[in-house]
Amino acid sequence: MTCKYRRMIHTAIVTGANQGIGLAVAKALSAQGVQVFGTYLRYQPPPDPSLPDAYFTDRASAPPPLDGVHWFEIDLSLVDAPKIVFDSAEEAFGAVDILVNNASSWVQDTFLPAQPDKFGRSMAQISPETFEKQFGVDARATALLIGEFARRHIERGGTWGRIVSLTSGGPEGFPSEVSYGAAKSALQSYTFAAGHELAPYGVTANVLYPPVTDTGWVNDEVRAKFDVASADEVGEVIAYLCSDAARRISRNLVHMR
Repeated sequence: MTCKYRRMIHTAIVTGANQGIGLAVAKALSAQGVQVFGTYLRYQPPPDPSLPDAYFTDRASAPPPLDGVHWFEIDLSLVDAPKIVFDSAEEAFGAVDILVNNASSWVQDTFLPAQPDKFGRSMAQISPETFEKQFGVDARATALLIGEFARRHIERGGTWGRIVSLTSGGPEGFPSEVSYGAAKSALQSYTFAAGHELAPYGVTANVLYPPVTDTGWVNDEVRAKFDVASADEVGEVIAYLCSDAARRISRNLVHMR
């Protein structure tokens, strides 16, 4: 998929970019000449025999070196993280005109007593801890990142911008991942609101709903039930939504098949 940009150099912040979809987006954008500031956070998930080894390895690893990509490790659940991210990105590359909200502090919780889900993955019962873990990144950090993007874009007289947020949940509810679905519903609302408010400043804002994607968590049971996409396939679509060709696409929930 070829995407042409209106000016020579754009700068993108891509969150959660050390593995999976985020890393694929960083590769796709940098291959098209976009300067990428990729945030990530290494962590060790609790043991879960239902998940492949790659799930744990990827999330505990630093990202690989990539031309045109500056890596920055930070916990986005910290209240001042969005300002730090934009300050650091501007120091590295200058003004940011693309924001890809990919990071998620995923936790699988339920209103039912803790139990494995239908794919054998462990679930916790909803609690203050599961709420804060999920909403701190997916909802609050996304809102504040968009806020930093908007303020700086308007202050410098920006006329071109792209915001893309990722979801796989929404207002219809997400059984077995109730906090995840609720946080992604908030993310969708923030992104669509940005699309309305920032349209006069040349900014488009869209939400991408990818299919089941192999980002390390897909086990044999999941693969047997779904047509699993690769992270690179999702990255191509996000790169398109960040391009000039997508200038008329905004405030959309884009579903991949």
